[in-house]
Amino acid sequence: MATDRTPAPAGRIVIENAHIATVDPHDTEHPSGHVVVAGHRIEAVGPGPAPEVPDAVRRIDASGHLLTPGLVNTHHHFYQWLTRGLAQNAILFDWLVELYPTWAKIDDELCHAAAQGAAAALLKSGCTTAADHAYVFPRGAGDILGAEIAAVAELGMRFHPTRGSMDRSRKDGGLPPDNAVETTEAALAATEEAIDRWHDPSFDSMLRIAAAPCSPFSVSTELMRECAALARRKGVRLHTHGSETLEEEKYCHELFKMGPTDYFESVGWLGDDVWMAHSVHMSDADIDKFAVTGTGVATCPSSNARLAAGVARVPDLLRAGVPVGLGVDGAASNESGELATELRNLLLFNRVKWGADALTPRQALRVATIGGAQVLGREGEIGSIEPGKLADLALWHTDGILHAGITDKTAALVLGAVPPLTLLLVNGTAVVENGRLTRADEETIARNTAAASTTLARRAGLT
Repeated sequence: MATDRTPAPAGRIVIENAHIATVDPHDTEHPSGHVVVAGHRIEAVGPGPAPEVPDAVRRIDASGHLLTPGLVNTHHHFYQWLTRGLAQNAILFDWLVELYPTWAKIDDELCHAAAQGAAAALLKSGCTTAADHAYVFPRGAGDILGAEIAAVAELGMRFHPTRGSMDRSRKDGGLPPDNAVETTEAALAATEEAIDRWHDPSFDSMLRIAAAPCSPFSVSTELMRECAALARRKGVRLHTHGSETLEEEKYCHELFKMGPTDYFESVGWLGDDVWMAHSVHMSDADIDKFAVTGTGVATCPSSNARLAAGVARVPDLLRAGVPVGLGVDGAASNESGELATELRNLLLFNRVKWGADALTPRQALRVATIGGAQVLGREGEIGSIEPGKLADLALWHTDGILHAGITDKTAALVLGAVPPLTLLLVNGTAVVENGRLTRADEETIARNTAAASTTLARRAGLT
């Protein structure tokens, strides 16, 4: 098992005079408050100026700022950073059929560049923790998951990569080409190896692995069952796509004689160690099963709109007690790649579909922070600003031209334009300062991702 054991920052950081949205169980907000960070953890939070802190190495006057927990991204596909802008007018199945032949040409070098581009966009939009669903492992492509992990570690993001898999290609009735899938045995072996090599279950872990067969239409029932057993034997979480489109619903009924949720139940894929991406088309009975079992949902509003999949029943999921987090999804179906924009789209799309009282700005912020932490099994560590939790914090500048006059600072973040990001702390370390990455050169990342995108397009015969 490889772990990130970066020493805790020396001294204390004091942030004061900020409007603080703690997202604690009572949704406590301090119109002018303080937070003290000691090493990797939050030591104190409260109203008014900070108490005297003799060993403070940095004091930040955050007047005109909103301080929130770092945002948590619960579903992404980093490799897709290299295929943005393609298949612009397609629904999911057509989009996959068009893009799979290109994705089958990826390798570890290209995925390192893609992961840096995707992670950079997330960090610059206030995201401190991200789950990535890597499931395309072409033969001879090298160490794709290792390349992504290395790329993200360089930028300082808390990372939950999943070792995905597919074992049903076109010849088996699936969508991906033959060289983009693995055998069932190889997929299980590679998943176990990834867990043994990288998973760190410690409290302040920067790296946790989950097992993640891709979807009901690209994975055999045997792989679904065996992967669930493997994950539970190893003590890691489970992730897959589910109930994303009406076409998927029809496919499941034709192949399995039941809908996606009943199929997941039949193969051991409901539980409080499982989260599903999308969950757009769910019946009341489906929602009840998720609620009773504690199965989580990663809702991806922009991607679902881009592919015309629909709007998830987020208000109903929340009322039922289902854990719900926010996701960007792959950048090939959400070209902005930013998580902060998803707060606004989450609220607006749900109001368009379900009414003006469907979600409030504070509910949207909860989904993007403590909701995501719960989905990833880390609600005791991240997702809110409380003493003892890890110091993953986002400081937003909210008194500039775009937000001046919006007195409700939380509404300014959710309903307004994404505010400039003055500071982003991950594990108590600054990874973004004044809108710029601190641990990598942004222009270099941009050049590398552009070059990698060009290389992939050439390999796939697109240029």
